Amino acid sequence: MVNQLFRKKSFDSNTARSELARVLGVRDILLFGIAAIIGAGSFSSLGEAIFKGGPGVILLYVICGFACTFTALCYAEFASRIPEAGSAYTYAYASFGELIAWIIGWAIIMEYSFGNIYVSFSWSDYFTSFLSRLNIHIPYFLTSSYVEAKNAFLSGSENTKLVNAWNTAPTVMGIKCILDIPALMINILITWICYIGIKESKNFNNWLVLLKVMVIILIIIIGVFYIKPENWTPISPETQRPTFFPNGFSGVMSAISGVFFAYIGFDALSVLSEETKNPQKTLPKGMILTLVLCTVIYIMLTLVLTGVVSYKKFEGVGDPLAFIFDTSNANIAWMEILVSFIAIVAITTVLLVFQMGQPRIWYSMSKDGLMPKKFQTIHPKYKTPSFSTLMTGALVGVPILFTSKSFILDFTSIGTIFAFVLVCAGVLVLPKKEKKKGEFALPYINSKFLFPSLFLLGVIGFYLLEKNFFYTLLYWDDSKEGEFRMSIFFYLLINLFLCTLAFVKNLSFIPLMGLSSCLYLLTGMSHENWKWFGLWFAIGLVIYFLYGYRHSKLRPEAK
Repeated sequence: MVNQLFRKKSFDSNTARSELARVLGVRDILLFGIAAIIGAGSFSSLGEAIFKGGPGVILLYVICGFACTFTALCYAEFASRIPEAGSAYTYAYASFGELIAWIIGWAIIMEYSFGNIYVSFSWSDYFTSFLSRLNIHIPYFLTSSYVEAKNAFLSGSENTKLVNAWNTAPTVMGIKCILDIPALMINILITWICYIGIKESKNFNNWLVLLKVMVIILIIIIGVFYIKPENWTPISPETQRPTFFPNGFSGVMSAISGVFFAYIGFDALSVLSEETKNPQKTLPKGMILTLVLCTVIYIMLTLVLTGVVSYKKFEGVGDPLAFIFDTSNANIAWMEILVSFIAIVAITTVLLVFQMGQPRIWYSMSKDGLMPKKFQTIHPKYKTPSFSTLMTGALVGVPILFTSKSFILDFTSIGTIFAFVLVCAGVLVLPKKEKKKGEFALPYINSKFLFPSLFLLGVIGFYLLEKNFFYTLLYWDDSKEGEFRMSIFFYLLINLFLCTLAFVKNLSFIPLMGLSSCLYLLTGMSHENWKWFGLWFAIGLVIYFLYGYRHSKLRPEAK
């Protein structure tokens, strides 16, 4: 039975065929990538990340960009070998076997569905905020989450919108009628766009992305003239000295969920393999260009935001890009309205890419027999995975009725980082391939001495950033910082093992660095994140053994 759990799927890039329409080029992949990455992370969660990490949160974007660069090269290597839909799920199937592939596929389903729930709530917040600036007001109980409104009322929150939603909502059979209508409506609209075809989705997305990028450039250009350099070196509450890291490096790492949420959409690009023209060449180029451009944009945005407004003022701010132009800051009314409108556009493009990604995961898993056959249904006219698209819309729409964005954001990123870890590890175990002209090939760099040397420099860097680093490794407590330190302790142990393997096995440097840096990002996740992630995994394993294991196309009886 153990051998069957880790049975691997073989792929031949020369004979791969697709029922889906191949219409995407490098420009389309680049624009889809910008749509997915430059969205909710910049227009929503960036404010909370700045409040936690101060100006030093820029370092976290550098770390994430660094980790994702190596990961992008690993994705590119897989994409050049396996030009099929499925992303990390498909890649894990080829390198680790069926059980690990299922785990990754199940994690990505969580990533896309839970991510889109959060993004739908964010879209609703910006939409209602924009309407209010035009003196159009929707009742609070029709634009709020039931769970958030109830918790706000019971806790005596100062959030007047949520408290008013609870107080003014009509009651039917003893239940408050509170639901987020805009969040539900945007989910229905996006599901319909994805249903009618990849070509229509591509054109719709490309125009929205171009508009979004132009406004972000405008924000940076205008914001530069309002920067106050002293905001980049605020006074530390502990040392009472000017510093780029007012809350320490642990404060920067505490913002990991909000920052990495911006990079979740990166995985969605490889899901589009079967709809990409010449994927062996197009996907790697588009993915790498996307990552470099988006990381630079995030760093520039963060520099402008932390320069214009003190990091302390971003507490609870859900619209940071518009916030810097309000009357209490730069006081540019027309920019505040423009940015609010473009935020709606930006978040719409994120919803589009996420909503396109999940059906194609289900489609791939269904083709492998791990999900019911219905999930691989292709619409005869639109050539899209129609049933999977409708199910995705339902999986996102229904939880909107009873969950909250604060709950969702806490553990969404963990599935993506976990997938990145396995993709990088998967490249390490892939056999060498023959280089072909015009196709991407991951360059081999021997890590025998290079990786251990960099690891040693990294440990020294940790010590310089946190003088009490080694003490807290030995004497962690139950605080959030203690959790972070304990995860760092295990991270160091794992990397010592990787250093040994690198020295003995002459491992390839690029995937090894991707694996190590993504493991580091996981140290920012709390015990609560891992608890919910483990529960989702447990549900997935039950489904796998009840259905997927028995119906797999790789089972001996199926051959």
